Amino acid sequence: MIDKISSIFSRLLFISSLLLLAVAAWDKIIGYFGWRISGLPYTPSRLLEIAVIFLILIVTLELRQIRELLKK
Repeated sequence: MIDKISSIFSRLLFISSLLLLAVAAWDKIIGYFGWRISGLPYTPSRLLEIAVIFLILIVTLELRQIRELLKK
């Protein structure tokens, strides 16, 4: 049961980190033209930091699963 929850959580974090990466890249590209995404409270660099934190959590979850498999 915990493996399914961990897998779903890991996938959600991965998808959200990819979306944050895409939004940060898009905001940076349109920033060169002097525009900005209006509803975005964060800078592109802050969005990348949040995406990296999500990816670190994913790596931690995967390492925990590997450790549990090696115990068996």
